[in-house]
Amino acid sequence: MTTVQAGSARIIDGSAVAKAIREEVKGEASALAARGVQPGLAVVLVGDDPASAVYVRSKGKACEEAGMRSETIRMPATTTQAELLAVVDRLNADPLTHGILVQMPLPKQIDPQAVILRIDPAKDVDGFHPVNSGKLFSGDLSGFIPCTPLGVRELLLRHGIETQVANAVVIGRSTIVGRPMAALLLLAGKGGDATVTVCHSRTRDLEGHLKKANIVIAAIGRREMITGDMLKPGAVVIDVGMNRVDDPTTKSGTRLYGDVHYPSASAVASWITPVPGGVGPMTIAMLLKNTITAATRVAAR
Repeated sequence: MTTVQAGSARIIDGSAVAKAIREEVKGEASALAARGVQPGLAVVLVGDDPASAVYVRSKGKACEEAGMRSETIRMPATTTQAELLAVVDRLNADPLTHGILVQMPLPKQIDPQAVILRIDPAKDVDGFHPVNSGKLFSGDLSGFIPCTPLGVRELLLRHGIETQVANAVVIGRSTIVGRPMAALLLLAGKGGDATVTVCHSRTRDLEGHLKKANIVIAAIGRREMITGDMLKPGAVVIDVGMNRVDDPTTKSGTRLYGDVHYPSASAVASWITPVPGGVGPMTIAMLLKNTITAATRVAAR
């Protein structure tokens, strides 16, 4: 993998890796289409959250570029839980839909857990259903793994970063990133076998844990909380943070920051992901990969 110097750290280019994965997915989709199966992803968007709308459009475009079938279902913010569950039921029964994703967050009148539970685990390409999370935590990789931690694992593997016997600190305990990330690092074999510490808002002496870490994965949602002086020299730093801040000097009116203070951390780390261009592009790439896996399993029946 080509590397670029940034201080003393080498950049982990998530955009380049995601592009390679999407090309691989395109080839797999073409092979499936030749067998009469076009991989299909349905995305349900409830309400008009601007960030969610942008993300959903990106997913649809990525599907089309990969030769996959894309369906976007937009529902008003007044949608009831029963109405949304009825749409999920329809997609569960649709043989042309291999992956289902209900975009979060949902309006307050809808229980997100009820929606997640309603999605067929075989079509849960987000990897949030308890059947899929249970498989991951029991060491069974036959289920779907949440896209962001799966993307982080892919970045580590494709850059030859050794996880075996490494001390890894995951900052954040969400069911979307922190917990599944820790589970992946604990798995036996390539990309795993790490000694994992999960830190969170109630952790005492965060810096003490970080000073021992060979690998740091920051997923806390706090702008530039982790600085270079908190890190062990030579650590690998993966920044999952996506903190958007108003900035009138930019064309969009906002600027994106990670959970890591990049200038100081890049002077200490051996490898580091930038924000943007690091973990972010990997999430959609792995969503496409999960959808291909779902379609391949259908084709094999």
